[in-house]
Amino acid sequence: MAAPADTVYHTSGFIRLTRPQLIGTLGGLLLALLVAALDQTVVGTAEPRIIASLSGFDRYPWVATGYMLSMTVCVPIFAKLSDIYGRKWFFLGGLILFVVASAFCGASGQLPLPLDGMNQLILFRGIQGVGAGILFGLTFTIVGDVFSPIERGKYQGIFAAVWGLASIFGPTLGGFLTDHYSWRAVFYVRTKPLARRTQLRGCLGE
Repeated sequence: MAAPADTVYHTSGFIRLTRPQLIGTLGGLLLALLVAALDQTVVGTAEPRIIASLSGFDRYPWVATGYMLSMTVCVPIFAKLSDIYGRKWFFLGGLILFVVASAFCGASGQLPLPLDGMNQLILFRGIQGVGAGILFGLTFTIVGDVFSPIERGKYQGIFAAVWGLASIFGPTLGGFLTDHYSWRAVFYVRTKPLARRTQLRGCLGE
């Protein structure tokens, strides 16, 4: 009787993955990073319509500033917490938080809250930035876990290229969605693909 073949791993970092696990993990991480990076560029072209719909011209800079501020604060915090308590559930929690906050951003001004539409959007953009900070911080941390220092540069270059892609296509996508659908579509369009990526949790360490 032939002995079972040894498992072939395609990474040599702290967490070793087979080829299917590697493809699923990279796909999930790249999509999560792309959508979170797009969030910084896609909203800008929709802001004139947002202001016209929700008013609050004096507060519109906080739509972007609140997102960036909360994201910047959360990157090192959750990267360190994931060192202590593990990556997977923080990453999945960040995905879920980002998706839910995106949906609430799209519904701003229609929710029965004691805030006007612009303040609702600023609040949910800040919450969305927390989810984005978790995604950004943990994405590159997971890359460091999966790949050895020799492999790491190549894959980090791929992830860094996502930023360039987002800066090119983000404004165009935001303008297209705003002109053909609504400014709310800029937020709703992100919920479906990211919700599907949460199904890849088995590739992150299970």
